[in-house]
Amino acid sequence: MPSSLQLTHDGSSGRLDAWLAAHAEDLSRTRIQALLDQGAVTACGETLTAKSRPKAGTVIEIAIPDPAPALPQPEDIPLDILYEDDAVIVVNKPAGMVVHPAPGHDSQTFVNALLFHCGDLAGIGGVARPGIVHRLDQDTTGILVAAKDEAALNNLAAQFQARTTEKTYLALVHGQIERLSGRIDGAIGRHPTDRKKMAFNPPRGGKPAVTLWHVSRRLEKTTLLEVRIETGRTHQIRVHLSHCGMPIVGDPLYGSRSLDARIPGCPTRQMLHAAAFSFDHPRTGRRLTFRADLPDDFKALLDHA
Repeated sequence: MPSSLQLTHDGSSGRLDAWLAAHAEDLSRTRIQALLDQGAVTACGETLTAKSRPKAGTVIEIAIPDPAPALPQPEDIPLDILYEDDAVIVVNKPAGMVVHPAPGHDSQTFVNALLFHCGDLAGIGGVARPGIVHRLDQDTTGILVAAKDEAALNNLAAQFQARTTEKTYLALVHGQIERLSGRIDGAIGRHPTDRKKMAFNPPRGGKPAVTLWHVSRRLEKTTLLEVRIETGRTHQIRVHLSHCGMPIVGDPLYGSRSLDARIPGCPTRQMLHAAAFSFDHPRTGRRLTFRADLPDDFKALLDHA
């Protein structure tokens, strides 16, 4: 995030904090309010408040202080380790585990577990996210890879950037999908009104995203899809599938509660699983492929979905 942000006001009425939250990407209304209280929002050298009414064309500057570095602590949290050597560790992440500390989740994360297990990762790739090269949503299960030294981190990051890694997900979606396969190409960006969500081709900004899907199994009320992604945007698979009329079963943000209610024992988390992951070992260059079995709640749902 930049150290400062400039926005040109359109002269619309209403509270300034609400307008800024709707137009400042990645800043929530709570964060905006705090910055206003700190005197960090100005126009023409004057400090603005939430009740200020700028004229159309007024350039507003938001000074964003550097975040205080988080200091995650090692915690003895069990890890389902699929592979480990002195360069990388590959785990099968359970539902409910956040990858790294964030507001509201300063403990019980994968990073806390990783620090306890490895012991010497502090500072690799940053204080708050040591060893982290990619993420999975809190309730998405499956394969997660972390680096154990700076060279491995940089190598894996370059592979992600070059799109030479291969990630395969399994997603259980509502409906019997008639087409065998498809390609979804559409930008992903912050939702214009709901800061907790991402949006398909948002009116402001967004980054290119491509998702490929193929029918793996058709069930009575649902379809199991095999999904590959060419990009790795926040909530990408969930947003893309929902936009195309294939909401993931159990997804609380982008799914359908009414459709979920028709499935006995439907969980309150998205049925999305990172099932396979291939990458080149950062030291040997050897191609490695890992697979993770579906979690029990996902398996159980396949029996009556």
